[in-house]
Amino acid sequence: MKHSKEKIVDLNKALQIRKEWKNNNEKVVFTNGCFDIVHLGHVDYLEQARLKGSKMILGLNTDASVKRLKGDERPINNEYARARLLAAFEFIDMVILFGDDTPLDLISTLLPDVLVKGADYTIDNIVGAKEVLENGGSVETIELVEGFSTSSIIDKIRKYGL
Repeated sequence: MKHSKEKIVDLNKALQIRKEWKNNNEKVVFTNGCFDIVHLGHVDYLEQARLKGSKMILGLNTDASVKRLKGDERPINNEYARARLLAAFEFIDMVILFGDDTPLDLISTLLPDVLVKGADYTIDNIVGAKEVLENGGSVETIELVEGFSTSSIIDKIRKYGL
């Protein structure tokens, strides 16, 4: 079993691993997000995404990126804690942090075989879809589990003063 720390890599290591996976004919899935407070909706989504291929890369927003996207009070969990937690899941093979507002550079560099996002996106507005499709890959969406979101968890905690 691989230690979760070993699954968290920088771009250079990611490129090396991606090349090895390609040489071994692995079908590589890529998805991304903030994953601030991991909940059932995240687990369901990530498990389904992984089933689209044989290896999965998770692009994880850095703390600065989450703050720009979600506001000054976020993230609740720092990037190291989020990365370690996500890397501990057996269905995630690699975690790579990115600090841009979108993972376009990461996707363009790693060129996954399958790009996955939640069904709250359409292929037309999924960042990196054009690049993956032009490289012969596919872009897929997954239905989200209703009633689960980090924002709703935070709202519930605030409402009840927990």
